[in-house]
Amino acid sequence: MKKLGLYLVEALAAQGVRHVFGIPGVHNLELYRGLAKGPIRHVTGRHEQGLGFMADGYARLSGRPGVCFTITGPGLTNITTAMGQAYGDSIPILVISSENRRGEGGSGRGFLHELPNQHALASGVASASFSVMSPEALPAALAQAFAIFASARPRPVYIEIPLDVLAADATGLPLPGAAPAPPRATAALIADAAARLRAAKRPVLLAGGGAIRAAAELKRLAERLDAPVVMTTNGRGLLPSGHPLAVPMSPSLTPVRALVGAADAVLAVGTEIGPTDYDMYAQSDFPNPPQLIRIDIDAAQLNRSATPVVGLLGDAAETLAALELADLGPPRRADGAARAGATRTAALKSIAAISPALLEYIGLLDLVRDTLPAAVLVGDSTQLVYGGNLGFNAATPGSWFNSATGYGTLGYALPASTGAGLAAPERPVVCLVGDGGLQFSMSELAVLGAVDAWSAIVIWNNHGYGEIRTSMIAVGIEPEGVDVQPPDFSYVAKAYGYPYRKIATRSALVAALKDFGSRRQIVVLEIAAADFA
Repeated sequence: MKKLGLYLVEALAAQGVRHVFGIPGVHNLELYRGLAKGPIRHVTGRHEQGLGFMADGYARLSGRPGVCFTITGPGLTNITTAMGQAYGDSIPILVISSENRRGEGGSGRGFLHELPNQHALASGVASASFSVMSPEALPAALAQAFAIFASARPRPVYIEIPLDVLAADATGLPLPGAAPAPPRATAALIADAAARLRAAKRPVLLAGGGAIRAAAELKRLAERLDAPVVMTTNGRGLLPSGHPLAVPMSPSLTPVRALVGAADAVLAVGTEIGPTDYDMYAQSDFPNPPQLIRIDIDAAQLNRSATPVVGLLGDAAETLAALELADLGPPRRADGAARAGATRTAALKSIAAISPALLEYIGLLDLVRDTLPAAVLVGDSTQLVYGGNLGFNAATPGSWFNSATGYGTLGYALPASTGAGLAAPERPVVCLVGDGGLQFSMSELAVLGAVDAWSAIVIWNNHGYGEIRTSMIAVGIEPEGVDVQPPDFSYVAKAYGYPYRKIATRSALVAALKDFGSRRQIVVLEIAAADFA
């Protein structure tokens, strides 16, 4: 007899899954049947929230869904925060949980790990959720999950399987087939969009996280149209730092809004045009761009937040390639670089007006990028990252991401950077985290050594929740609850067996980063924010 848990592992392997993030427990043992001898590597986290963040970072770097195994009840409730972050940032993770035996879940009788409605809880942070009540239902649930990841907006999918179903006979069940192709924009709509771009004299491109795997196509189109490219937080690096058309600045900033408002055609690629990117300070809704053309894989999103004159439903890379082949007219060389350059200059002045410290943070991130151009920078909700989201550009697409967008949780950076390192083991990873945020998931430091990570944990230590303290003072509230004494991080690093360095100057940071980048290692670098020069 082949139990359903074994079938599940085989089905995941057949879908190309090579890593699973999990914590085994008495309520999900059957999920582990056959796992040790198969092609899937299991990564054991220290908390289910960390599992979800690892899967998130893994998915962003690999382009494949991150997969998690959790137990009934507390395992699921622990991971829902990570599911919320992935939902907000459109990241594909698959959470597979056990559930009490059929008839026990939600019975109110007090079974171990029982919730009133586990499925409903998970459904609130998933694009689709499935309760598998028989072995025969699992192949269809898996097929639908991977179809969503391949051809729709890639958000979390949840599958729960009761304990008695996991142990049931799955002999003869078929493996799920290949996922469908993403939708394609019609030729008529492509031609319409091309005509509008051809007629434009001052085009602008808006590029979000949905364009990350379409960098080459986006760059070619921008250069052909002579169009500045405004990159949202998750779109940084789509045009490299120094490219004359690059505008790696938050569209919340007044000069960036002015650039878009002066355009006579705007092409938005894989961006929600949502408030966390386009109205970061909640000042006013982002004005609907004139002659807006949108590319998105989500039909509902095409008309959400801003209404286009042409909506192109489809994969970003495929749709941009189709536009390239359409009649866009001859390549242009006009004032695109001048418009982009003027916007960058004005945006930096705007950032300095908000706070001069923000420019310091951007400069510090530039230093990290230029010292380690191959590195992936993964950030938490912390001061360095807030500055970076306003005006830092990454070296390459997908090498700058953090939790200070969308859902905005703390504790993200450390486990997410671990997942990113597993997806791209040949690249160094720099984890940017505050002393407060690190304490949300500090136990996940243990996983770095277990997976032979190449990671630098850079701790921005302002002795508490520094950004919240600043915000309280700004609105006339006497600070309370924000001065949280951190541990001695040198002893924390020693406890896990990692080298530690206290960093007081930029030159010391450069030296430490160069040493870190010279060979595979794990290091903890602490910057005392008040003393850093």
